[in-house]
Amino acid sequence: MDNFLQNKLKILSAEVDKKKLDQLDQFYDILVEWNNVMNLTAITDYKDVIEKHFLDSLSIERVLKLNGIKTVMDVGTGAGFPGIPLKIIYPELQITLLDSLNKRVKFLNEVITQLQLENINAIHGRAEDMGKDENFRAKYDICVSRAVANLATLSEYCMPFVRVGGVFVSYKSGDVDEEVLKSKKAISLFGGKIEDIVKFQLPETDINRAFVKIKKMKETPKKYPRKSGIPSKEPLYG
Repeated sequence: MDNFLQNKLKILSAEVDKKKLDQLDQFYDILVEWNNVMNLTAITDYKDVIEKHFLDSLSIERVLKLNGIKTVMDVGTGAGFPGIPLKIIYPELQITLLDSLNKRVKFLNEVITQLQLENINAIHGRAEDMGKDENFRAKYDICVSRAVANLATLSEYCMPFVRVGGVFVSYKSGDVDEEVLKSKKAISLFGGKIEDIVKFQLPETDINRAFVKIKKMKETPKKYPRKSGIPSKEPLYG
């Protein structure tokens, strides 16, 4: 297993030692075990998980160098993507994993315990509520999200967590141009500006992916995010 994983991770600039490889393998084992009793992922084949979850999570290097970054918020982390692979490969990061389902948070806490990860917390809550909490609002260097939602909605969820000067990076499918265009007004409302869009193919797959990098230029107005459920039902398209 390790050889396949090790070869896939050669594209990263970060050092990947045996401990990190073992932790990723252990994460895979826990994921598959828990997936038997709760719905965490439809992807369970080892090689597919490496390529479509681990490698995809770590591909953020294409748009953002993580050297010097301290705090990361992962919104709608689900089974821990991208947050847990990022924590394993970049152990110096301080990461908060946010998910709205408590049973997924229990799974994440089990992963954190078994892998003996430090300076990483899994919290149960909705982004609309946590984004107004002074313990989390404007506290992070970067916010990331692989959650499935339109960019305008994701920006309302994520931008409040980012400090001015920090960035929100949205993981998207490759065909993102129209979505970006529709979301520009919302991104500006929340204090952001699109800084970069990087499109790529996951190595040795036919999967097209994209990163949208949004820089936080000014504070997000206090009225955002709106109440729970509204950002997804009424995206602020312009």
